[in-house]
Amino acid sequence: MQELIAIEGLTKRFGPLTAVSDVSLTVGRGDVLGFLGPNGAGKSTTMRMVAGFLAPTAGRSLVCGYDVGEFPILAKQRTGYLPEGAPLYGDMTVEKFLDFVAQARGFTGDDKDQKLAAAIEKLEIGDVLAQHVETLSKGFKRRVGLAQAILHDPQVLILDEPTDGLDPNQKHQVRSLIHDMAADKAIIISTHILEEVDAVCNRAAIIDKGRLIFDDTPKALLRCSTSGAKKLEDVFRELTLGHKG
Repeated sequence: MQELIAIEGLTKRFGPLTAVSDVSLTVGRGDVLGFLGPNGAGKSTTMRMVAGFLAPTAGRSLVCGYDVGEFPILAKQRTGYLPEGAPLYGDMTVEKFLDFVAQARGFTGDDKDQKLAAAIEKLEIGDVLAQHVETLSKGFKRRVGLAQAILHDPQVLILDEPTDGLDPNQKHQVRSLIHDMAADKAIIISTHILEEVDAVCNRAAIIDKGRLIFDDTPKALLRCSTSGAKKLEDVFRELTLGHKG
């Protein structure tokens, strides 16, 4: 399996606070990694560093072989990133925002139109193209954020809470989309929804207090239970809080 993401000793300090400490893992083509952890564990900070939006204190990330710190443009060309909260330009219409993203990615003419049409169709946002982003529901804002992340068909996707704010039907749609895209991409999904790991991920990693404490398959995560827990959320609580059952 071709390695598309390599995280090597990634560390981030904010003054005296160590938010991420010596995290290392790899994600190959075809992998969908569920990145789990309690609030404040370092998930979003790690993803921001891998996406090239936050410089690490130590360590490095490679995307498709390119060091994110040394070759940020080449790495970002191959990365689709959905940040926490899906920050967008609220005063733009959805259509103008996506067109702006496509132009920023270097697409023009028919190529740009095809990329836009494909992303709009996949996320089913055609009915809101004329609306200003600030008027959208939380769920539609999330879908627009996902559209900009996949617009350039990147080899790597880094998605921070991709189904946050979506209703059950929309969650199913996004999970199906991730499943369909997974074969030729490396995907990292940060989520608090343990059922999402079962639904779309073939890998699971847990970060707690800035340190990676688990990296294996969801089935292997279940086997980590010392109390015979049968649910991922119960095993997660055991590992991060010491709760059993």
